Amino acid sequence: MLVGYARVSTEDQDLTLQRAALTGAGCKRVYEEKVSGAKRARPELTRMLDQLRAGDVVVVSRLDRLARSTRDLLDIAEQLKQAEAGLRSLHEPWADTTSPAGRMVLTVFAGIAEFERELIHERTGAGRVSAKARGVRFGRPPKLAADQIALARRLIAEGTSVPEASRILKVHRATLYRALEA
Repeated sequence: MLVGYARVSTEDQDLTLQRAALTGAGCKRVYEEKVSGAKRARPELTRMLDQLRAGDVVVVSRLDRLARSTRDLLDIAEQLKQAEAGLRSLHEPWADTTSPAGRMVLTVFAGIAEFERELIHERTGAGRVSAKARGVRFGRPPKLAADQIALARRLIAEGTSVPEASRILKVHRATLYRALEA
């Protein structure tokens, strides 16, 4: 039996295209979930793997819907092998573990895919460093502007307590303490 697995990373993403592709490929049952692929705890994936029978073939629209790393993909492929089940990707026709050549190619391409993700991660990191050097700020904007911090310093110098100054500026006192330390 062909068994489909569809996954999106967040609740606001849609499974419709994956579901249509999997049912169109002949999947009799499709397991679906909305959870990050980086998480090891994926209930529907676990349920699917537990219910596989010898001869079943797990079908995914793309390999990255099933696993995010070579290690994860190879672990899942090993579980499928132990269940005497196969794996097939609709988007990557070379990823078909029902043949020896497909198993070999899957291992090689999974390594290449992880290498590509690592390159993207490195480039993204380099881009962030470059942006920071140009003065781009990341994260939340500060609660207090420079003139508010100057006002807080003046109030405290004139005898106002930090908790009272934080009430005047409408921020938590810990926020004001951090701003005064900077």
